[in-house]
Amino acid sequence: MPDHTALPPDLPPDRAALRARYDRATAHLDAPFAAVDTEAFDANAAGLVRRAGGKPVRVASKSVRCRALLERVLARPGFAGVMSFTLPESLWLARSGVEDVLLAYPSADRAGFAELAGDPKLAAAVTVTVDDPAQLDLVDAARGRGREEVRVCLELDTSLRLLGGRVRVGARRSPLADPAALAALAREVVRRPGFRLVGLMAYEGHVAGVGDDVPGSPVTSRAIRLMQAVARRQLAERRAEAVAAVRRLADLEFVNGGGTGSVQHTAAEDAVTEIAAGSGLYQPRLFDNYTAFDGHPAAVFALPVVRRPGVGAVTVLGGGYPASGAAGADRLPVPYLPEGLRYDRQEGAGEVQTPLLGSPADDLLVGDRVWFRHAKAGELCERFDALHLIEGERVTESVPTYRGEGRTFL
Repeated sequence: MPDHTALPPDLPPDRAALRARYDRATAHLDAPFAAVDTEAFDANAAGLVRRAGGKPVRVASKSVRCRALLERVLARPGFAGVMSFTLPESLWLARSGVEDVLLAYPSADRAGFAELAGDPKLAAAVTVTVDDPAQLDLVDAARGRGREEVRVCLELDTSLRLLGGRVRVGARRSPLADPAALAALAREVVRRPGFRLVGLMAYEGHVAGVGDDVPGSPVTSRAIRLMQAVARRQLAERRAEAVAAVRRLADLEFVNGGGTGSVQHTAAEDAVTEIAAGSGLYQPRLFDNYTAFDGHPAAVFALPVVRRPGVGAVTVLGGGYPASGAAGADRLPVPYLPEGLRYDRQEGAGEVQTPLLGSPADDLLVGDRVWFRHAKAGELCERFDALHLIEGERVTESVPTYRGEGRTFL
């Protein structure tokens, strides 16, 4: 059943009231700026924990990219550890006091590996992910004089394979697609001095990151739900076999799986010990179309109206903030408040200015704001150096994003 997280009573139930509250809270700020509704953020965090059913949630930093909000969510019961996206970020977070950082993507940062292998605090806090012996070779070549044991996590490919492998659905991540291949690399890690195998991860992006309720497309939605049901069954069996095979070779501290869109399904697997999630905290637009849960939009950005080029049209400053992935309309931010605005198809979201069409434009004056939601979560923070935290009718704090701290890791 869907997890319809109860909306806190002080969050307005309609967009007009929400816009009025945001405008009042941020009246002292000059747009463009980004903001996070902390009541919605906290409600989303509670929903993730509830869906995880008692298993700890490791927060994905790439979906947050703000240390203050990482600290906020890690202080909540049910969250434990960070899933990072680059080695320099991992080392920075560990030096900042995060004691459990899983680097979920292989790295080729030689300076970072030398720092990791040469510092006991960092080596104890950071776990690196590998899926190829060549990555172990790179670490060894980069160690220099560092002799600290490097903690290692292996990644299992989760792609759904049908018709004898001729049909494949899922992201191209790890080459380790079956328990035997994973066990072979596990043996390599275990036999090598200077490494300790502590974890296994498997991210089912085709389940966790693909909405199954596509607006206006019931046939597509049913096809996605069928694919995901088959994928979950196949992966649960393969993941259990892989975990058993690796546990015969090493005493694993954790088995990580899932993502915002699959929390409760992945948590139901006995082989999984922790869940990864992050996007659900901000609830960007790509996570609106799921039947399994409802989240509350928490991260928004405001752009000022700078022109009124005609009836039913306004122009805002900025706006060209597309999300990563295959290019398409679904990667664009969506005009959110006031409701009813849309892009001009000939211009879209512009580099410096963005025209918006629709009857609400006639009620907007120069200097008014239009509020947007980004297509993805943390990528918004690469555009703004601060997040203004809105609680009720006021901004309670303004906190730096990674960019605001001078950290642009990718």
